[in-house]
Amino acid sequence: MFDSILTGELTLTNFLACLGTAFILGLIVALVHQKTARASSHFITTLAILPVLVSMAIMLVNGNLGAGVATVGVFSLVRFRSIAGNSRSIMAIFFAMAIGLAVGVGYLGFAALFTVIVALMIVALSAFNFGESKTTTHKLTVLVPEDLDYTSAFDKIFDKYLTRFSLEKSKTTNMGSLFELTYFINMKSDTNEKEFIDKIRIKNGNLKVALSHQLNDEEL
Repeated sequence: MFDSILTGELTLTNFLACLGTAFILGLIVALVHQKTARASSHFITTLAILPVLVSMAIMLVNGNLGAGVATVGVFSLVRFRSIAGNSRSIMAIFFAMAIGLAVGVGYLGFAALFTVIVALMIVALSAFNFGESKTTTHKLTVLVPEDLDYTSAFDKIFDKYLTRFSLEKSKTTNMGSLFELTYFINMKSDTNEKEFIDKIRIKNGNLKVALSHQLNDEEL
């Protein structure tokens, strides 16, 4: 079961068996990711096809060290020229590539078992909401005039409406006449969002206030 089928010369039968297995296992990866994370249809399609492409590349360079090094270089180039994704997307890409690598060297049984085990792990952790915080972290962006001491300007408001807050970033904007402040905050359960924002607007001179209800992986 765990022996490689590519022990000798690559035949059409072995070639089709590898590509077919890679495609089926890629579909499993794509379906698991679609059920457990938000992703575009293009990314789901990419996950389904990626093991096929990787296994094809590995079969072509099998036994050739120089070509193998060149292939790693190509994968690295594609990786660094692509747009950075969130942690789940990166995990799914590595999952699909690992399957392609196993299939590309002929270990079809090993690749299938590996796919099932990891897929079950992902589904189980997602079902139990593993790692999710019981409190929701929001991102608050506030514009303040340059003459306002923002280090303590909102402390009384934050103490009243929030359980936790931290100033993550401050930068000048509008030719230096304003400061843009970015906070990560946790609201109290009984906090009225409109009332909270109105209090900040009174303090910052009715300048822009933005409250994000969900942070992505890069912000966290």
